[in-house]
Amino acid sequence: MRLTRQTNYAIRMLMYCAANDEKLSRVPEIARAYGVSELFLFKILQPLVGNGLIETIRGRNGGIRLGREAKDISLFDVVRVTEENFAMAECFENDASDCPLVNSCALNSSLREALNAFFAVLMKYSIADMVKARPNVRALLGIDEPEAERLVG
Repeated sequence: MRLTRQTNYAIRMLMYCAANDEKLSRVPEIARAYGVSELFLFKILQPLVGNGLIETIRGRNGGIRLGREAKDISLFDVVRVTEENFAMAECFENDASDCPLVNSCALNSSLREALNAFFAVLMKYSIADMVKARPNVRALLGIDEPEAERLVG
């Protein structure tokens, strides 16, 4: 199974917010840290906000922050919100009834078991775990740079 680019960057946005938990994060800063467009991140932001993983603070000094503690957001929570389809084979699709084995196929049940194992592993890890895995994550993301350096860079 391959996760989409949206899921990858949704996790990265959450990691940035978790690493920058002392203050509000801004999408332009996150985009700069990861080298992606702001528009792309704004598109990803909508489902994260809609599902309570991120909250937005409006106004002149606004920004975004985690919707709940990083330890309470599992990787599965993010994948569930950002991935559209978990069909590992054509027979997982709703309209795939051409196969005479669809209701009693060993392949189907084996793939479903594998997918459930994948989900179980994602449930074990939180956004906090991802940030703690790198002790220098704030420096790697440019969070500790003085404001003037970030504006010039």
